[in-house]
Amino acid sequence: MQLGKVVGQIVATVKVESLTGIKLMVVQLLDEQGHELGRPAVAADVVGCAGVGDFVFLTGKKEAAIPLGPLVPVDLSIVGFVDEVRGKAVRLDG
Repeated sequence: MQLGKVVGQIVATVKVESLTGIKLMVVQLLDEQGHELGRPAVAADVVGCAGVGDFVFLTGKKEAAIPLGPLVPVDLSIVGFVDEVRGKAVRLDG
């Protein structure tokens, strides 16, 4: 699992049929302290309701495609929302 913040949305009028109806979001990955990790990435919103500014948790690699079915071409998926972080010095203040 990876912590991230949604920073944008991708609009794609043509995409693989298996991704029809799936929102594609731009996500900035974060470390344990809330600092940005690398460049933003595109993630499939399998929850279906992520928006810009939301803090989310993601799964990657083979596990990212599991909620979407077999042979779906994604390597990062939003699988939940972060309401609160306890036990670490993570800042979730935008």
